[in-house]
Amino acid sequence: MTVIEPILIQKLQKLPSRRLAEVADFVEFLMAREERAAASARLGESLAKLDALNLPPLSNEEIEAEIQVARQERAARRA
Repeated sequence: MTVIEPILIQKLQKLPSRRLAEVADFVEFLMAREERAAASARLGESLAKLDALNLPPLSNEEIEAEIQVARQERAARRA
């Protein structure tokens, strides 16, 4: 346990239950923000790796072909 944890626990024990629910919501908000930040960092790393490949951009026809394949695969899974 870090030094701050016992202090937080003492303060939480003094709060009324309705405030504890607010604290729980805020903690969930902070956790979600951390998860988004981590996902953003992973996305940035992935984009940098993709950029480093120096591949030519896809043409509109290639993009459309990829979309059609994905749609066909999704339809096949539903059937």
